[in-house]
Amino acid sequence: MPGQEIELDVTGVAHGGVMVARHEGRVVFVADAIPGERVLARVSDDAKKSFWRAETVRVLDASPHRREHVWAEAALGRDPAERPGGAEFGHIELAHQRELKRQVVADALKRMAGVDTPVAIEPLDGETVDGTRWRTRVTLHVAENGVVGPFAARSHRVIPVESLPLALPALEAEAPLSTRFFAGGGSVELAATSTRQVHVVTVSAGGLHCPAGRGSRPTTAAAPTRTITEVVRGREFALDLGGFWQVHRLGAEALYDAVQGAIDEALFDPRAANLDLYGGVGLLAAAVGDRFGSATRITSVESSEHATEHAGANLSDWVGAQAVTGRVEHWIRGAAAQATALERTRQRAATVVLDPPRSGAGAEVVGELLAMHPAQLVYVACDPVAFARDAALLRAGGYEATAVRGYDLFPNTHHVELVATFTPS
Repeated sequence: MPGQEIELDVTGVAHGGVMVARHEGRVVFVADAIPGERVLARVSDDAKKSFWRAETVRVLDASPHRREHVWAEAALGRDPAERPGGAEFGHIELAHQRELKRQVVADALKRMAGVDTPVAIEPLDGETVDGTRWRTRVTLHVAENGVVGPFAARSHRVIPVESLPLALPALEAEAPLSTRFFAGGGSVELAATSTRQVHVVTVSAGGLHCPAGRGSRPTTAAAPTRTITEVVRGREFALDLGGFWQVHRLGAEALYDAVQGAIDEALFDPRAANLDLYGGVGLLAAAVGDRFGSATRITSVESSEHATEHAGANLSDWVGAQAVTGRVEHWIRGAAAQATALERTRQRAATVVLDPPRSGAGAEVVGELLAMHPAQLVYVACDPVAFARDAALLRAGGYEATAVRGYDLFPNTHHVELVATFTPS
């Protein structure tokens, strides 16, 4: 029952930042542990017959890969219910974090897609020794009593903290951790009171922005849209302050380089109907254009109208580039149905870059891509299980992963970014 404390031998790692143990034949997913350890854990959820969830209370036999947690408020010294989420691997040495992530990726690909391609999880150049100080964006939450902080792990309860070690120092200094927020009065303006969130953003060009800035009058109105500029490899990208951008200070640069390197030049045709799906503000389309020249033809498809507007401006260097607004599954179906014979030939010669949300591209989009039969696909993934599901669909449709690389864009968390190339088998 919840609250029960049990001793567990931790045997492996599972997707989602938890480890695997067994108790009386039942699987227990336990947080704040490391494979090879024996821990005392407190059961937090026994609603499922097939598995329980638990949190480590004390380590009885420690792994040699255990270290002091990088976030003091998330360490074992606090009661499990009072630990903030967001740094679930912070107690593990960095190199071993990457090994555990590699195991999760390799297991998902083997089990779900039958893919046995070796995958290494690579650190980014410029990483700090302990994997901290990389976040350029932080979202904090506001409790009913006005307290500001992150959510507790796997909950929507706000936890007060005094530090944000994964954030860049300037961002941490401006985060209103000691300020109380109130919808009807207080010292800080909420960007949108109804969401009970505070966003703090630092960018590569233009400094730090806090839509809920200190010293402002309270309001219930949403803050107006603001445009900021990020710089990648000397190229400027405009986007909304609240728009999507890689959260690691070097993440956008890493993926820009990775996509350029993942494209097989022998298969690339600048005149083909090249695509950038889930294109955002055009970062990856720009990577393609920068590698293959100003005559490159590429269409960036994105559901956010604001992002598409920015993408159109960001891609203006390329004569054949365009940005369109639409849900990818709808747009690609329409493009296939309306294609002329010449356009179908260009689709078959295409390079398709796709960077879907955490849920993956899914069967509908993958099916349309298979029908289009492009020369190659470069898939950027932020969830190994969703990626493995899509890889299985691609493999069943005649495409094999010729290369899969992992990038540690989220140190001290379980998250990992993957970049894979698929070509017809």
